[in-house]
Amino acid sequence: MPQTPLQSQLGPTTAPQHRFCVAPMMDWTDRHDRMFLRLFSRHTLLYTEMVTSSALKHGDADYLLHYDSAEHPVALQLGGSNPAELAEATKLGNKAGYAEVNLNVGCPSPRVQSGAFGACLMADPALVARCIAAMDRESDVAVTVKCRIGVDDMDSDLQLMNFVESVANAGCALFVIHARIAILEGLSPKENREIPPLNYERVFRVKERFPELEIVINGGIASLQQTREMLQHVDGVMMGREAYQNPYILHHIDSELFDEQASNKPRVQYLLDYIPYMEKELAAGTPLHHMTRHVLGLFKGQKGGKQFRRHLSMHARRKDAGINVLSDAISFVTQE
Repeated sequence: MPQTPLQSQLGPTTAPQHRFCVAPMMDWTDRHDRMFLRLFSRHTLLYTEMVTSSALKHGDADYLLHYDSAEHPVALQLGGSNPAELAEATKLGNKAGYAEVNLNVGCPSPRVQSGAFGACLMADPALVARCIAAMDRESDVAVTVKCRIGVDDMDSDLQLMNFVESVANAGCALFVIHARIAILEGLSPKENREIPPLNYERVFRVKERFPELEIVINGGIASLQQTREMLQHVDGVMMGREAYQNPYILHHIDSELFDEQASNKPRVQYLLDYIPYMEKELAAGTPLHHMTRHVLGLFKGQKGGKQFRRHLSMHARRKDAGINVLSDAISFVTQE
């Protein structure tokens, strides 16, 4: 997998290699967003939105798996619960060149539950193990799992440890663990991201119990300081909504975590660097707002940021919207 080791600045007790990644987020981390985020960090591992194994089997797999090589390192997240179908989807992901294949065992949405996958799979570790074993047989890259610390009444250290042990024995060596349980009855997906209390300590205890596994923590992490603190206990950090809503936070990742020279590039330069990709996509027929919706948080908290967001929100959806709409928006944040 094309990962760069972390040159840790956290002291001699820190493991010599870590990862930092941006969470797979439905309707957010599409290929246009990943191209934008890649401008901020060369080393952050990016994930696709979840793609179901059923969609790859019955739909246009080439379209669903399409990405730009400049996005690398990028991982494919799959949803499903049929081992044979997931194995075939993994084979397609390998053929497409993804750096990792990840199985979603954490999404709490009703649509996912109706398909008998996502977070509800945590209650059936034997099935998850069969899925992982089947996927691993078809993969030349790491097959990983993203899960919760529990689901519904399955809310104990012992149950999580049993889940991890069962799945690890099937060939999974890396777990991304969202430090909240999923409550499938009574809470919406949005509420499941906010209401169940965070329990980072339970994730830390998984690493203590299974030191040979790579444990990446997710959930509520919104700063580099938090990231550094988490890396004292686990092997990696996955940042979600903060990285999307405030992408400039990634501006510091390579210098802070990968010992590269700090960039002094201003916010607006990242947007200017994104324009050639946008022009190429516009020429291919991609509507402007499919790309500009991902840049709205770039000037969060900055002078002119509100006007920048308002202008793009109002004008980028026009059928004739071109780069000039973006240029006009940029003027609000570059005025002296």
